[in-house]
Amino acid sequence: MTEGVVSAVPAGVGAIVVGSLPLVSGQWFVPHSHPQHQLAWARRGVLGVAVGDAYWVLPRTRALWLPAGVVHRTGATRDATLCSLYLEPDRCDQNWTEPTPVGVDGLLAHLIGYLGRDDLADDERLRGEAVVLDLLRPLPAVPIDVPEPADDRVRAVADALLVDPADLRSLEAHARAVGVSRRTLTRLFVHDTGMSFDRWRTHVRLRAALPLLAEGLPVSRVAHIVGYATPSAFLAAFRRTVGTSPGRYLHGEPPADESAARRYDG
Repeated sequence: MTEGVVSAVPAGVGAIVVGSLPLVSGQWFVPHSHPQHQLAWARRGVLGVAVGDAYWVLPRTRALWLPAGVVHRTGATRDATLCSLYLEPDRCDQNWTEPTPVGVDGLLAHLIGYLGRDDLADDERLRGEAVVLDLLRPLPAVPIDVPEPADDRVRAVADALLVDPADLRSLEAHARAVGVSRRTLTRLFVHDTGMSFDRWRTHVRLRAALPLLAEGLPVSRVAHIVGYATPSAFLAAFRRTVGTSPGRYLHGEPPADESAARRYDG
């Protein structure tokens, strides 16, 4: 497992401790883990959570369950408020072993706020915690992976696309820019990332698009920002990659075809 700072949270009366922290635009925590399970949720704005190469976007309609000990980074592309539930593993029946997106409806959001109060009697807090655990509903969402290359030449191309996902240069043009042949760059991309250049670039574009969509920007504008000529081309790429539409993904609805989430057409 990747090393990170271990950040412990003081135990509470029950199984759950609630923490809240404002994040300014572009702020990211260093890689870290907790000895407790964590449920990360955006009380305000939109969060991003990265575990290795996997990346989740969290609007108010979804949270992410992070098992105890999982190294992760949390941040925001715009101002946001991170609200976290920290759950003691030995006092919590829920024990998902992988990062798991969770749907957040009005009742769960209210209970998170309720458990964040410091004036609750012990019995009130314990009853509220029991309801929270009953409401944790996993979502059939696929994280968008953007593997980080190691080769300096591939990294130079990757960095250019991360800065500007709408960069329309071809693989051949990128190869010339880093001083290798198209064939060599093709081979290096697959070796370093496990993906073709086109597939990797698609993942970068979709990852860049999700926070913008979650913030309410129209699909037509987002498609242009991340490099697609038309909204329909963007939507087709999203469905091929993630297995559902952006709206269903962000609102925690299951794909129309569950098997589509396991397919990819770069």
